Amino acid sequence: MSSDRILRSPRTAAILCLLLFLPGGFAIGRDTTAIVVHADRVRTPVTYGIGASWHAASEDSIDMDTSYTWALRTINARGSAWGGNPPLADTAAWRQIVWHARWLGFTFLRVEMEARMYEPARNVFDWNNEEMRALYRILDHAEASGVNVFLQQMWSNVGWNAYPGVQPLLSAPRNVDDFAEGLAALMEHLTRVKGYTCIRWLCITNEPPGGSWGSWWMTGDSAAPYTPALRAVRRALDAREISVALSGPDWTDLPLFDSTKIDFDPYISAYDIHSYQGIDSAKQQRLGAWVRWASAHGKPMILSEIGDMSLGWRDTNAGPKTFAAALSNAESILRGLDAGVSAFNRWSFTNRGDLDGQWQLVRTWDIQQKRYLDNVAIEPAAYYGYGIITRFWIPGASVLVTDAVADTLILAQALLGAEGEVTIYIANKGRSASAVNVMVSGGSSDRTLYRYVAAEETVDRPDYRMDPSLVIQKRGEPIRVVLPARSITTLSSLKTPHEAPARR
Repeated sequence: MSSDRILRSPRTAAILCLLLFLPGGFAIGRDTTAIVVHADRVRTPVTYGIGASWHAASEDSIDMDTSYTWALRTINARGSAWGGNPPLADTAAWRQIVWHARWLGFTFLRVEMEARMYEPARNVFDWNNEEMRALYRILDHAEASGVNVFLQQMWSNVGWNAYPGVQPLLSAPRNVDDFAEGLAALMEHLTRVKGYTCIRWLCITNEPPGGSWGSWWMTGDSAAPYTPALRAVRRALDAREISVALSGPDWTDLPLFDSTKIDFDPYISAYDIHSYQGIDSAKQQRLGAWVRWASAHGKPMILSEIGDMSLGWRDTNAGPKTFAAALSNAESILRGLDAGVSAFNRWSFTNRGDLDGQWQLVRTWDIQQKRYLDNVAIEPAAYYGYGIITRFWIPGASVLVTDAVADTLILAQALLGAEGEVTIYIANKGRSASAVNVMVSGGSSDRTLYRYVAAEETVDRPDYRMDPSLVIQKRGEPIRVVLPARSITTLSSLKTPHEAPARR
């Protein structure tokens, strides 16, 4: 928000004067700013939370037949949506992974699979193989932890429903009714037989036609239609009285909104897209167009994949696990909150790291030795750079009106919980420390907050801890906070010691 727009509000202007010039404040300068969080002014709900992609596929299963006219024949043809989890028999490693999911405090998970896992042949279902049991293990965690699941079928990858000459990985379903019945059978199994209540949405394929790229684009001679499959799946689910909502279009990469492409609104209950170049002020405007459309149709807007490929990707590129990527993700999230996004999902939680870049928050795979590690380890910059946001996310929160003197290097947003809990996120993208005065308005007494910091220069140190530091805001007085260079600072009502899981 621009300073001109802020200062048009007499109330806000008065508060900012207090912050910047009166006792307890400080004169505004090159490295100072002021942030006013209006704890009594709710903007929008972010009902569904924040998390990361956790895929269940583990097999390197691609049909490499040389006779296909349209095919992808590399180990990373599926990106990095497989292979990040250790074998199910390694229960110690799985316990470690689940612990990290609890420490990070995910409230949202994009859980990913492919049709090959459960329907290898038409109307032939396999509910008990290694990959399906991995899916159950992920869903078991979500169910026990109250996590909202966005179930994502990445692609079909089955020869029985592929177009002639098209590799099953690339092929759209040749028969959309058979495709829809397969997905409906899966959902019936997961929701009725297995009893999962955590699955809130189903997305029928990853990055379908309509965006800039995707893996469900081929019928052979032409691009595949998307809407008929959505319609068929909705009908198949309704016929079985399965109420799980559909989400779409799942396009990448933060595409320009074009209402002429939206012919599927009757079949979905949420909109979702991907963003892989970061979100600056211009891209926030693009995202805002999607949010406004979704809101006008009574539906939430989800960023179902976020990352920043401009920092590097492919093969073993380490760019995605750097603190620079964490800062970029933080900016995407804060700008997304400002735009009205309802849920956020980072790519990804587990990841081999040698397929499409090192996107992992936790390391399960030895890139050099090409084997699973005996002990799961964290990627400190990525883990803490995301955890500083996810650990203090308030489930079912609303976004508060937050004003700030314009500073392109400092971003801030705040959340309010149902019981009055407040979490304030402040990102400093600058290469020098900066001081801010933070005022949480509203309330009739002093406010107790806790300060947590993740900074580029400290998160990689062996002795780094994300412990709380007590901050008391006296009624009517600002809090002076020093932001380290290139850092993310959280002020929260939630007191969570480093060694404890996130409070939920």
